[in-house]
Amino acid sequence: MKKNGILNSEISKILADMGHTDQLIIADCGLPVPNGVKKIDLSISEGIPSFEELLNLMMNEMKIEKAILAKEIKNKNSDLNKRTVDKLKKSDIEVVYIQHEEFKEQSKFVKTIIRTGEFTPYANVILQAGVLF
Repeated sequence: MKKNGILNSEISKILADMGHTDQLIIADCGLPVPNGVKKIDLSISEGIPSFEELLNLMMNEMKIEKAILAKEIKNKNSDLNKRTVDKLKKSDIEVVYIQHEEFKEQSKFVKTIIRTGEFTPYANVILQAGVLF
């Protein structure tokens, strides 16, 4: 039995299977999941678990080289945007912004979308796997 880190077996398997440049999404409860993309639904109730809780765990478990956010988060959820960008940049992770419609298009190509209980707008991030060497 795994004793620390992310205990969810589906998430652990996804992370173990990811290679350099593969992507996954941490999503709020409203992001649509395209047909054919695996969804891991962790949402229990409003705010549980939060976007930030899952991002913190993923940053400990995954080598991330780039994070992609919707530009709209800057105006529609500026506090979360600031906390997220500060955390990512502190870990030397490149941060890129794209339009939300482009974000949803990109979601068709990710390995999985992990749905949280987050109830704030544009609380979604694409995490791109880095390489350890």
